[in-house]
Amino acid sequence: MRKRRSPSIRLAITLTAGLMMTGGLTVLAAMPASAAPSNGNYTLANTGSGLCAAVPGQSTSDGVQLVQTTCAGTAGQVFTVTASGGGYQIKAAHSGKCLGVRDASTSAGKPVQQETCTGAASQTWQLTASGSNYRVVNTNGGKCLNVKDNSTAVNALLQQNSCDSVATKQWALRAAGGSTSPDPTPTATPTVTPTGGSGGGDGSGAWPSDTGSVHQTTTRNTGSFFDGGMKRYYGIGDGGQSESQDPMFVVPNGGTIQNVIIDAPAGDGIHCEGSCTIRNVWWNDVGEDAATFKSSSSSATYLVDGGGAKSGADKVFQHNGAGTVTIKNFQVHSSGKLYRACGNCSTSYQRHVVMDGVTARTTKVLAGINTNWGDTGRFSRITVYGSAVICEKYRGVPKGSEPVKIGEGADGVNCLYSSSDITYR
Repeated sequence: MRKRRSPSIRLAITLTAGLMMTGGLTVLAAMPASAAPSNGNYTLANTGSGLCAAVPGQSTSDGVQLVQTTCAGTAGQVFTVTASGGGYQIKAAHSGKCLGVRDASTSAGKPVQQETCTGAASQTWQLTASGSNYRVVNTNGGKCLNVKDNSTAVNALLQQNSCDSVATKQWALRAAGGSTSPDPTPTATPTVTPTGGSGGGDGSGAWPSDTGSVHQTTTRNTGSFFDGGMKRYYGIGDGGQSESQDPMFVVPNGGTIQNVIIDAPAGDGIHCEGSCTIRNVWWNDVGEDAATFKSSSSSATYLVDGGGAKSGADKVFQHNGAGTVTIKNFQVHSSGKLYRACGNCSTSYQRHVVMDGVTARTTKVLAGINTNWGDTGRFSRITVYGSAVICEKYRGVPKGSEPVKIGEGADGVNCLYSSSDITYR
């Protein structure tokens, strides 16, 4: 129970780095599939790192090399894309300077920087479709905009390199506020289009296939919104149950992560620092935990909507903080517990879980809660293949001790469900 791609080409943009911030020119929206980029303002989100191209420090000086930073749609991350000859001019909106290759070089590894616009070939770019994203190709040397050393780190430098299928040489264009493009019109919230599914809303759908893979060896902060485009992310930890592994993703308060497949090794999965949404996320193999909910606020709300998890040897979702976890339209396979309210954390909280439209296969327990702290579990539209305990009751204890199981089953107080809420197959 312990914590564990040219102007005339057809384009298809997917929601791989969508986000919304409040105020200024910060509302971002995805271009619909098959739309060509009209002249307007965009952000360029790297599909390998999920970070956005930026002029560091919002500098207005010539010769400043671009970097990648957390997507926020702020000045320095917004670029004006304009059809020019056989390609595009890409201009930093805040400075009015053009993206170009230093010294008009055609060599790999040369910095991509902002510089006074001259119309040179080294300041002209092709947008070449690469699957559902783009390669941003310099017309002068035919090389691709890339992150140095294929890094996924914040502030990693941008440069040109030979074009191939590496994820860090692919970019998603997202319309930014103030775009002159009449179509699409930016909307107030990101368009949410999960690309995997969980069937008819009861967690019974087919398990999705990935669209590619990302080897990630350091924790990524998702910012306010992260869409993984159904890529498979892996690379942290030992793939097992050892304690205190780093998470793959940290979601800040109010953030959303969606359309992600997580595979082993995946460390401690996802950490929600506050209220969060985990939508259409699939764990091929749960490591230490799939997700941990950590806010100390009793009003925190955590939503797991769609997706599924396999091979959670101990538990899938760990609730260490306060507030309410809602799990809906979800499936769990071959696991110990789907949800566990921590029974011996450093700080004791009242915790609540709501499960609706959950399908469990070869899973021992759906939820473990601590009745002496006032925890509750509510269950509806639950389908169990085989057998499973719906709600286990524990007596929470101070850190250093082991919580004691004191019962199981519906009681009308802590474990709230009726026989009609559960279907056994």
